[in-house]
Amino acid sequence: MNQRPRVSRRFRLQWEDAQQAWVLLYPEGMVKLNRSAGEILARCNGERTLAEVVQDLEQAFGASNLAAEVVAFIDMARKQQWVEAQDA
Repeated sequence: MNQRPRVSRRFRLQWEDAQQAWVLLYPEGMVKLNRSAGEILARCNGERTLAEVVQDLEQAFGASNLAAEVVAFIDMARKQQWVEAQDA
């Protein structure tokens, strides 16, 4: 949970009004993200630790115990090369 994830330099995260969704843009196309994925990646700026991302999400959405789901998503996003992470 001490990792500091950020969106890979290969992608650009942005809100698309036309899609009404967060998207990851890359030279060959676009990945439309669901709301949860977009909210997680929007907080992955390379400055916040994964624990801080989870805490921020829990506060923003009045939820608790999101750590396992967020970690699972970040693991998947790393495999897709959407996210890079460095240790804090």
